[in-house]
Amino acid sequence: MEIKKHIEKAKKGDQVAFTFLLDFYWNEVYGFMLKRTENETDAEDITIETFSKAFDKIATYNPEFQFNTWLIAIAKNVHIDLLRKKKSSLFIEITDEEDNQAYNIADTTPSAEDELITEQNLSQLLQYIKELKPHYQEVIQLRYFQELSYQEISEQLQEPLSNIKIKLLRAKKLLAEIIQNKR
Repeated sequence: MEIKKHIEKAKKGDQVAFTFLLDFYWNEVYGFMLKRTENETDAEDITIETFSKAFDKIATYNPEFQFNTWLIAIAKNVHIDLLRKKKSSLFIEITDEEDNQAYNIADTTPSAEDELITEQNLSQLLQYIKELKPHYQEVIQLRYFQELSYQEISEQLQEPLSNIKIKLLRAKKLLAEIIQNKR
């Protein structure tokens, strides 16, 4: 029942609901893709792309089906696309209209992870950041040290805005976990 409430809130653009759904289903989707790809990087990239697509298309979700089943179906399609392209990059091209639409819903209010990050001693924080995977280190560095907007990060890394949001959300969550585990 709680999941349905979060899905309905997410359909209305609620960032907290998106974060809840991402956190709740991340390990299931990632684990599924890790078994399929046998490659951590590919599994993580596919999972990021899956949540990006799911959040962009959440209005089309049919509640007659389980949400995790819908996510897995998206993940399978993303994986198939990756295999078809046989490229090192799996990111899709999006139209300017879609890009502007995603840009307009960017959430700039600090989350609990943001506040935790801000509170930390800078030198200690840099040590914690070094424990993240390089692509997570990069988005954290661009957002918090170079103070680039989501849109600017998207342009610099040449990735869709929705992928940047998911990567940053995941990076903040992992960084917060590292910080809490070291306390």
